[in-house]
Order: sequence, then structure tokens, then C-alpha cells
Amino acid sequence: MTRAAPARPAQTRVRAPEDSRRATPVLWPTLRAVWLRELLLFRRYWPAVTFGSLVEPLVYMAGFGLGFSRLISTAEGRPYIQFIGTGMVVTSVLFASAFAGMFETFNRRCYQKLYDDMLSRPVDVWELITAEASWIAVKSSIYSSAPLLITLAAGLPATPGLLLVPFIALFSGFGFALCGMWVSCLVPAIDWLRLVVSGVLTPMVMAAGVFFPLDGLPGWIGGIATVNPIYHCMELVRHSAFGTLGMGDLVHALVLIGFTALSWFLALRGMTRRLID
Repeated sequence: MTRAAPARPAQTRVRAPEDSRRATPVLWPTLRAVWLRELLLFRRYWPAVTFGSLVEPLVYMAGFGLGFSRLISTAEGRPYIQFIGTGMVVTSVLFASAFAGMFETFNRRCYQKLYDDMLSRPVDVWELITAEASWIAVKSSIYSSAPLLITLAAGLPATPGLLLVPFIALFSGFGFALCGMWVSCLVPAIDWLRLVVSGVLTPMVMAAGVFFPLDGLPGWIGGIATVNPIYHCMELVRHSAFGTLGMGDLVHALVLIGFTALSWFLALRGMTRRLID
């Protein structure tokens, strides 16, 4: 007689839990990790970075504002010291975000290999660039408050529109940081980024109405300004600070939104090409 094999207990298939990263907004874990890392590092080098980011625009403001104010009393109907002070808000955002987007990104990608380590975790390239750019944007927005406070002390009226300036600086800094990341993917060596600063960023600042109005300049410069994101950021900051926002500023906002979206796409494409085989 053959003994029947004992019946196997019924097996219950346990469904593997879904990826916890997808249970929350996809970007949040990467954003939290990047910001924590940056905060830990920032505690070590913040005096050097903060000194350069705050003092440089204040030196320009003192040189142009105090020097030219004796020759130029007003600009666009405002005291020149207030005109140049609001301009320094934009340059603070631009250089703090674009420099970090170019130089820090290149260094971390090529020399430190930090991004290779990050991508070995469950992190996508789009999450990486968005988290990095958001941290840079927050720093640049904070740095831009220094020239704004100096301008307030110099007589700028405290209007409700001033509350919009930090948000404009934050969004613009996000776009400039992403653009810097894209540029860092185009150059073969880090020294080439100095050429971008001198040959591209500086002329764009001069054609943005930061130091002087564009009305008295040749018409072709005004044509360049229409596609210059620094100019549109400049207009939004000045109109918010002076309390003269109007429907025309919607165009400036749309240009900045388009610039940021294009920069995000280009940064994603460039970083993917550099980091992913």
C-alpha cells in the first residue's frame, strides 16, 4: 500500500509592498536628502560663500550709487540710489545661482563624482537637478535680501509689492541655476566657464537695465533685452519694489516661466547625456 503524500498547506501569496518612494511625491525624498547634505556642508563654508555673495553687490551699489548719484540724480523717475539698489537685487540672484549652477555642478560631476553616487540610489536625473537647483535658488534668494534692505535704508518706500521680491528672486534663481547646470555640460573643462561669465553673463547684465535705463540706448539693444531673462527679472523686481506692477508685467512673468522650463529641459538633457551611459 502506498502512503498518500501529505497535503501541502495552502500558500498565501504575499504581495510585495509598493515602492515607498511612490507613496509620497516622487521628488520629496531626493529633495530632503540633498538639502540635508547641503546644510551639513554649508555649516563649514558659509562664511566664505556668504561674504562674496553679499559684499560684491554691496560694493557695486556703493560705487555706482554713491559715485554716480552726484552726477545722475534720478533714473526712470526714481532716485538713482534706489534704481541701482533694485538692480543689485537681480545681480545677487544671478551670480549666486548661475555661478553655483556652473562651477559647483561641474566640480561635483567631474571631480567629486558625487552625482554618480547619487544615481546609484533610487534617484532619477530629473530629481537630482531639481533638488540641486532648488537649494541654489533658496540661497540666492536669501542673499538678494541684503541689497534690498540697504535700498530700504536709503529711502525706498516700504510698499506691499516688496513682499513679492523674494519670490521673484527665488523663481529666477531656480531658472538661472538650471541654466548654469546646462552650460556646465557644454564645456570640456572648468576653465571654459570663465569665458561664459565674461563673454555671456556680463554683457547680458549690461543689456538688462541694471545700471542704467535702456531708453536712451540704440534700438537693437532693446531688441536683445526682449529675449534677455535678466531684463525681465529686473523689470519684475523694480515694478514690485516701486509698487508699479501692471498687466504688462504678465509678459515678464511668462518669459521667466518659459526660460525656467526651457532651462530645466536643457539641464535634464545635458546631465542625462553626461551621467547616463
